[in-house]
Amino acid sequence: MSNPILEQILGDLSAEGDRLEQLVTPLSDAQWRVATPADGWDVAAQVSHLAWTDETAVAAAGPKEQWDALVMKAIEDPAGYVDQEALEGAKASAADLLARWQASRSALQQTLRDLPDGTKLPWFGPPMSATSMATARFMETWAHSLDVHEALISTGSITEMPEPTDRIKHVAHIAVRTRNYSYSVNQLPAPDEEFRVELVAPSGELWTWGPPGAAQKVSGPAYDLCRLATQRVHRDDTALVAVGADAEQWLTIAQCFAGPPGAGRAVRS
Repeated sequence: MSNPILEQILGDLSAEGDRLEQLVTPLSDAQWRVATPADGWDVAAQVSHLAWTDETAVAAAGPKEQWDALVMKAIEDPAGYVDQEALEGAKASAADLLARWQASRSALQQTLRDLPDGTKLPWFGPPMSATSMATARFMETWAHSLDVHEALISTGSITEMPEPTDRIKHVAHIAVRTRNYSYSVNQLPAPDEEFRVELVAPSGELWTWGPPGAAQKVSGPAYDLCRLATQRVHRDDTALVAVGADAEQWLTIAQCFAGPPGAGRAVRS
């Protein structure tokens, strides 16, 4: 029996991936080597990372020995493992890398659909359901797509960032739900009380989380919080409004991806 929530997320993931695939498919080999805002990563590394993570998620659903081998590699170099896999994969030709990502996208969709209800996939953090994995893969696909767009804008290959859509609600949801994680990776105590979060969607719809009367509150464009929590924009370059010291602190450390806190992006304005 199909899971309607999972199907919706997988549909949104497919649409987001299609948009990026349409962007990179006609690129020349030289354009695949254009540097992106992520330090040391070119366009090829961004796509390589997406392919590798899709493949890793598929492996998590496979034999235990296969997953254990991946975990052992990560343990050998916990700080550099992910970057190394992205950079190693980026050495492939543009055509081979594109084909690899296309295959991994398809395999991930099928794997998550086939996963028995209630099954949790092992991961580098807590185990994840098919729905949680699809949501995480959406978040990464969306965020890395922003990097690719920025890189190509910098060279004049394209002129505009992708139009925000309400699909980013998946990213906003992760951003809110990982509030305490953001504190923990920064070795800070998380606030005891929930925040109220009120975000305006690209469509104009209001998305809310937390109790209406909370003392700490964050409001503003959903697009800004999504970029902030994926560290694609500096806090000062957002229109987000924080009420309360704890809420403001969260906006300086928000992080919805696994791993150590990154350096974030520099102020533009």
